[in-house]
Amino acid sequence: MDYAKIAQEVIENVGGKENIISVTHCATRLRFQLRNNDLRNEEVISDIDGVKGVFLSQTQFQIIFGSGLVSLVCDEVQKQLGFDTNSTVEGTKEEGNALQKFVKMLSDIFVPIIPAIVAGGLLMGLNNVLTAGLFDGKSLIELYPQWSGLATAINTFANAPFTFLPVLIGFSATKKFGGNPYLGAAMGMIMVHPDLLNAYNIGIAEPPYWNILGFKIAAIGYQGTVLPVLAVSFILATLEKKLHKITPTWLDNLTTPMLSIIITSFLTFIFVGPVLREAGNLLASGITWAYNSLGFVGGGLFGLFYAPICLTGMHHSFIAIETQLIADAAHTGGSFIFTTASMNNVAQGAAVLVVLFMTHNEKLKSICSASGVSALLGITEPAMFGVTLKLKYPFYAAMIGSAVGSAYCAATKVLAQAMGAAGIPGIISMKPTDYGNFLIGIVLSMVVSAIFTAIFFKKFDLDNVDEKKKIVVEQPTKSISSCMDGEVKDIAEADDAVFSSKSMGDGVVVEPINGNVYAPVNGIVKMIFPTKHAIGIESVDGIEILIHMGIDTVNLNGEGFTMLVSEGDSIQQGQKIAEMDLQLIREKGYKTQTMMIITNADGKRVCNKVTGKADASTGVMEIVEIAE
Repeated sequence: MDYAKIAQEVIENVGGKENIISVTHCATRLRFQLRNNDLRNEEVISDIDGVKGVFLSQTQFQIIFGSGLVSLVCDEVQKQLGFDTNSTVEGTKEEGNALQKFVKMLSDIFVPIIPAIVAGGLLMGLNNVLTAGLFDGKSLIELYPQWSGLATAINTFANAPFTFLPVLIGFSATKKFGGNPYLGAAMGMIMVHPDLLNAYNIGIAEPPYWNILGFKIAAIGYQGTVLPVLAVSFILATLEKKLHKITPTWLDNLTTPMLSIIITSFLTFIFVGPVLREAGNLLASGITWAYNSLGFVGGGLFGLFYAPICLTGMHHSFIAIETQLIADAAHTGGSFIFTTASMNNVAQGAAVLVVLFMTHNEKLKSICSASGVSALLGITEPAMFGVTLKLKYPFYAAMIGSAVGSAYCAATKVLAQAMGAAGIPGIISMKPTDYGNFLIGIVLSMVVSAIFTAIFFKKFDLDNVDEKKKIVVEQPTKSISSCMDGEVKDIAEADDAVFSSKSMGDGVVVEPINGNVYAPVNGIVKMIFPTKHAIGIESVDGIEILIHMGIDTVNLNGEGFTMLVSEGDSIQQGQKIAEMDLQLIREKGYKTQTMMIITNADGKRVCNKVTGKADASTGVMEIVEIAE
């Protein structure tokens, strides 16, 4: 596989180097922050070697490559761009509402440290296998004492990431907040220093105190905590940046690190740490109480909605909660989130495998074979975005399967003791006494998902869904009509340089007098942007048209737009397909000028443009083939 070629094609089809603000990757996806998401070509990207799916999440464009491959492609992309995978362009602004920004912040902090936590979790599971009484009440090390040293070593290795969790979070969080990550790591080390009372011994032993001018400060550590170190990292980074601005350059390197550490340390042990330690304990206890109180109903509902939550990216906010639940497993019992994620993942995998055996589409089979297995092992993005979401009904079937399996696990109190691969391998993260119930939950999720997928596949004839979408009135595109009522101008008069330069294609622009949007041709709705500000249409004879409603209206995140059609729908020329709230859009400070462009004009020419007043019945341009 030529990674350089793949990277080059990806860069070209996301709008080129100049359109890329930043690029990172997680376990399976290449994540782009683009200046203009409209410049990406999803159709071409989907056909690039190794790509398993593409989608726009909030303002982030993501390309699914799968585990392993994504890191290799990302390395090559950042090499060709000339900056590392975590680089961003100065002066760029994060888009999205407050909740979206908060979730993205948690994701950026915790995703880089997940491998360390997962490694510790899997080793903890291995230690459980060695030390649990699985054989007539006896453990493996009791049956084979020569293995006791191995179990002790593995236990040490497994506990390290959780014991020193503040160091990992301190490094990652301080870097995210714009501070020196090494100062963040040092602050994390201070919070788990061996001279402090270990956090796990609170209530068992008396803590030492620092007596400073008659003021006593409890010297208690923060092993396994999350909220305190997040707040401390923010304080440290903010203080460091302020000190850099006011400190003379000749003193900066000497005093700024020292003052940042000593001030933050005292704030941590006097106020921030104790308050947020208690807040973290209350959060974990509250979530555990709610889960235990709601029982199988709560577990079923969480399992039902887990996949849709993943689509929004909200599941990244669970990482902080889950880490806290597992780190304080002695009080919380463990994490139900990991258990639910495992039920969801295997349900998605089972749905995909059913599609694999029932479809006659060879391309779909090739996607299913790899993505189905990876979902069973804990990586669901290729399965969801490559198969179940595209066919819709297998996605619903997987949601039902996940709900059933999660409800059973909630009823039997199956809780994870460690993080790991959320799928079939997740059994190693459970208590040995819960292995049986966990496996029953897995089987229930898979069987229910498989049954409903098979039923839906036959009932809705999913094997022929693509052909059905192509059943339209077969009338050639003689003339393309206006997509809105208003004044039509040549695309060169658009107020957005991206369109007026014709870099996106030739066409026209409309100054609308009302918010009704009409189909300019007979064809199919090929694409609706998640933010609802743009629609892609393909005519019966292959003309691809983009209707872009407003300028920079992607920032509205769908507010002011109403879709009257869905992706895959057949449409007729003059049919009302969307509505714009012109007044709201203008009040928000955006222009309502709407562009209608031809995006696949190779070998064709846009001609006979009509300008002036027009409505949905007015032909405003024609497409002619260029004779060779």
